[in-house]
Amino acid sequence: MTLEVELPESQDPQEREEDESPERRPRGRRLRPVAWTLRILAVLLAIAILTPLAVGWRVWYQARQDERPKSDAIIVLGAAQYNGRPSPTLEWRLRHALSLYRAGVAPAIVTVGGKREGDRFTEAAAGQAWLTQRGVPASRVVAVPEGSDTLQSMKAVGSAFERRKWDSAVIVTDPWHALRSKRMAEGHGIKAAASPTRSGPSVQTRDTQFHYIVRETGGYLWYVTVARVTGRQ
Repeated sequence: MTLEVELPESQDPQEREEDESPERRPRGRRLRPVAWTLRILAVLLAIAILTPLAVGWRVWYQARQDERPKSDAIIVLGAAQYNGRPSPTLEWRLRHALSLYRAGVAPAIVTVGGKREGDRFTEAAAGQAWLTQRGVPASRVVAVPEGSDTLQSMKAVGSAFERRKWDSAVIVTDPWHALRSKRMAEGHGIKAAASPTRSGPSVQTRDTQFHYIVRETGGYLWYVTVARVTGRQ
């Protein structure tokens, strides 16, 4: 008994061409560029959200560290002064620097900061006077009366360290300012640690702390993405 198998007829070339026409292709192929665009936008959005969150966490984490290795000097970052009298913020920084000095962390203290229009005294001079009045020898206090912000001050401090052949420091500032201050000091050749204050206006309330964390997150991102890239450090 013979079985006959019916073979399918060969498809007409014109029909095959029609089957492969763009209208008959799966729509998924045409959506690929759109899908890639959406993926790229999703990645960019994730970066825009996660980067500030990561930096904010670093600001918060650094604020809770108390680094006090043996160093060449203690740097007290400037804050407002009133006719030669340190403001509460500056006084808390000076008190903390004095305790570090008495603990033998460093043999010298550097006070930093210029003055605003109309001021008779610089922030650095006000800090220097406060320390010498409390028993620190004048030869152990170096005033760097330059800068209206942290970046300008760190430039001046870097030059002062270079002249004295110093290369390490413990920075005293407010907790939320510690991370940015360390990076700016390192950008000017200083091996920096940070021992922030634990008292003062910047740590009084949760709202105040949140405000400073947000501000310092923006300041840090500006420094690493704009100031350093454009050579303004």
